[in-house]
Amino acid sequence: MTDLWSGRADDYRRSPTHAEGADLDLVVEWCEPAPGVTALDVATGGGHVARRLRERGAAVVTLDPAPGMQADTTASAEDLPFADASFDVVACRIAAHHFADVNTAIREMARVANDKVVIEDIVFFDESSEEAERLRDPSHVRCYSEAEWEVMLEASGLRVDASERFDRRVPLRPWLDRVGCIGEDAVRVVELLGPRVEGDTVQMSSLVLRGRK
Repeated sequence: MTDLWSGRADDYRRSPTHAEGADLDLVVEWCEPAPGVTALDVATGGGHVARRLRERGAAVVTLDPAPGMQADTTASAEDLPFADASFDVVACRIAAHHFADVNTAIREMARVANDKVVIEDIVFFDESSEEAERLRDPSHVRCYSEAEWEVMLEASGLRVDASERFDRRVPLRPWLDRVGCIGEDAVRVVELLGPRVEGDTVQMSSLVLRGRK
């Protein structure tokens, strides 16, 4: 998986879905960045959260399991190589659906956070959509509902004090091309998504949550 994601690095750096949007604005705002604030960006990908936090004066460490993402630290979310309460805030945006053990990853993020954890990820829609996601991208593990997220965060010792859902339409072809989903697989993905596909777009929903210690 690490080599797979290294090969995708440039596409994710250029992806408008990841590089901009009201959801990204909210993730940054809820991290409360300012000079003197320390932050960890888990599964940084194209580094968009980290860049925005740094622009607001925060000292940011980036982490990603894929060397090609060129993070400050190469490690998995399930095994963060930092001491307890090392950062004021830990952020993780549009990545948790790839984690092999999401509960362990959340516990790790809570462990190294001194104050809060801000997470955004794609929301569970239905089992047909999950099948489509796995066919499109075999590194996909699972999306979770808002209720599941709240249970997982609270089980990790975090009190969810804010959440907001974002619904939008994403260009279909770039979404497929970004992970190399073509041909019959792409046709089948569209079939599985059903009414979520309209014209050349696909309906996407994501959830931003903030958990405080």
